[in-house]
Amino acid sequence: MRQWEKALIGPEATFRDALVSIDTTGGGMALVVDPDRRLLGALSDGDLRRALISGAGLEDHAIGAANTSPVCGDSSQDRAAILALIRAHSLRQLPILDAERRVIGLVTGADFLDIPIRTNPVVIMAGGKGERLAELTRNTPKPMLKVGSRPILDTIVNNFAGQGFRDFWLAVNYRADQIEHHFADGSALGLSIRYLREEKALGTCGALSLMPSPCEPVVVTNGDVLAKADYSHLLDSHLQSDAHATVVVRDYQMQVPFGVVNAEGAQVTRIDEKPTQTYTISAGVYVLSPEALEIVPHNSFYDMPTLIADMIAKRMKVRLQRAEGYWMDIGRKSDYDRANAEFGNTFQ
Repeated sequence: MRQWEKALIGPEATFRDALVSIDTTGGGMALVVDPDRRLLGALSDGDLRRALISGAGLEDHAIGAANTSPVCGDSSQDRAAILALIRAHSLRQLPILDAERRVIGLVTGADFLDIPIRTNPVVIMAGGKGERLAELTRNTPKPMLKVGSRPILDTIVNNFAGQGFRDFWLAVNYRADQIEHHFADGSALGLSIRYLREEKALGTCGALSLMPSPCEPVVVTNGDVLAKADYSHLLDSHLQSDAHATVVVRDYQMQVPFGVVNAEGAQVTRIDEKPTQTYTISAGVYVLSPEALEIVPHNSFYDMPTLIADMIAKRMKVRLQRAEGYWMDIGRKSDYDRANAEFGNTFQ
């Protein structure tokens, strides 16, 4: 459901607030959440109606009528699993939660019937050699390695196409002929697929200079990232923010394999045994407005971090958006093996 965030209300919200939320979204449900967006309860329009008939006032706290144990979807579930859950419980709406019970979406049955076509181009960076995968990429470009029953690139394209995206550009270099032969012009898939052919390595965003200047934001993703992402929501959030760039990020944890000593001068204050450090990292997915693409030098090596740094230097608006659900960057052999092991439970 588009603009599902407007269905979120706080624990102090009144019945009036809940009714306004439901009327605004047209989704038939308000979700009561704490300040961290963790779900406290769900209120359908029927719940509200029954509570008001029973004597509740418009200024009473709506949480009192909320269902505190509603059926919810999981961020790791694909569209087929979510639709099956809606059908099994005869639901009109289904909140989607992450592993911490934070609300990351609200879907309805209509979402599976009416998928709007998105005209925004999708650029997939598929030109790298994948040298860290050694023998696996000696004769095959990394995006064409099979994870599950199909190449990585097939899964990426299918995920976007299932959300209404139809215009694709594939940046290719290493063994590009295999990718072009596999997808051709995309017409067999009902898509338009064109190619940004790098005659030399252009970095993680230099190939963007080879495409015609777009008139609307472009979604850019690395060709080795498998994710269960709501790209339509990402694009809508970017547009609503008036940002020039959106960087999708994730938390990444690293454990120090030693005791870390904290000290003041020569005085030890404490020792933290094998602490875990958390970093915010790029998830390899971006939305770039036309103004951002104008900065990319033509046919020159240029990396995405450099583009973001140049945009910040120009005081352009660069925002972040946290990725939810499954995400796997296939950079190492261990990542590739893990992706294959998890594929059947994650993707169709």
